[in-house]
Amino acid sequence: MRPVFPVLKKSKYQRVFLHILFWISVLTILTIIYGAGMPDYWLTIGIVALFMPIHIGYFYLIAYVIIPRYFDRKKYVQFVLLFLLIVLGSTLAFRLMEILVADPIIYNAVKKNDPTFVWRKLEGTFREQLAKPTYLISAFEQTNIFVWIALSVKFFKMWFDRRQAAMEAELNFLKGQLHPHFLFNTLNNLYALTLKQSPQSPGVVMGLAEILRYMLYEANTEVVQLERDISILKSYIELEKIRYEERLDIHFSINGMAPEYRIAPLLILPLVENAFKHGASEQIGQAWINMDLRVKSNALKFKISNSKPETATPDDRPHHVSIGLANVRKRLEILYPSAHNLKIMDEEDVFAVILEIDLDKRLEI
Repeated sequence: MRPVFPVLKKSKYQRVFLHILFWISVLTILTIIYGAGMPDYWLTIGIVALFMPIHIGYFYLIAYVIIPRYFDRKKYVQFVLLFLLIVLGSTLAFRLMEILVADPIIYNAVKKNDPTFVWRKLEGTFREQLAKPTYLISAFEQTNIFVWIALSVKFFKMWFDRRQAAMEAELNFLKGQLHPHFLFNTLNNLYALTLKQSPQSPGVVMGLAEILRYMLYEANTEVVQLERDISILKSYIELEKIRYEERLDIHFSINGMAPEYRIAPLLILPLVENAFKHGASEQIGQAWINMDLRVKSNALKFKISNSKPETATPDDRPHHVSIGLANVRKRLEILYPSAHNLKIMDEEDVFAVILEIDLDKRLEI
């Protein structure tokens, strides 16, 4: 199972290391860019290092002060105004560093090697140098290019984290829907057996307890063993067999099961539950449900088909958009966005669902 954008999930120390590595890379790149016209690279490193506090302060002020206090709290006007103020201040700070420190050092170093060297950039008064549009634009570009790259990564990380949180919340909501929905249906089955004073009622209670234990405690993980998920599915089928007895013909074939296969829990059970709910109507007479599960090289294919009543009742009409099927569809779109195929066929006397999943391509939330 491969996570999407795994580099985004880092520990505190890894993030610190990546930040240090980024700024060292910036220092190296700028040294290479500006070193060609300098007497030596050590001088270039020193000059570039003079400006690094401006770049670093600019980035962290916006990324860890302005964004959390204003952007995250949806104070967008204040955020934009402060952002522009910091951009302007950083540009002016960069230009002042050039005029007062960097340019004189560069000029004196070059002058030693070439006494005839004249640098027009230094012409004019301090105010005239500060106000020259060409050098202000150059300072703006040099100040912002790498900081804006870093901020773009920051905003992407924020978007990604929020997307992950939203997906996780939706998954928890969808999984939460399964529990009461399943419990309600199974309690109905148990109620029907108690009305008949069936001696099998205690067995149903035990089977229900096992399934609920799995739902509440084991299915809270991102993935489970496919074998375990299918064993719960078999337990559910056994409960339904008790309820319907000889009136329902059930066939379930399994091929290719292996301990190493993993799957997001409770994706198949709602499909089976849906088939029992709509395919075992008393109006059908001799009802039937056929299930076939095949797994090969992490490719799972599950096909389930069931009989339908000749005259649909209000409960049967929304067969293809039941809570269980809608829930499964949404969870598949989140967990296996490009690694699944869910095909629903609603014909006159047969309802069928074919689910195909590449188990190795689950999106990790």
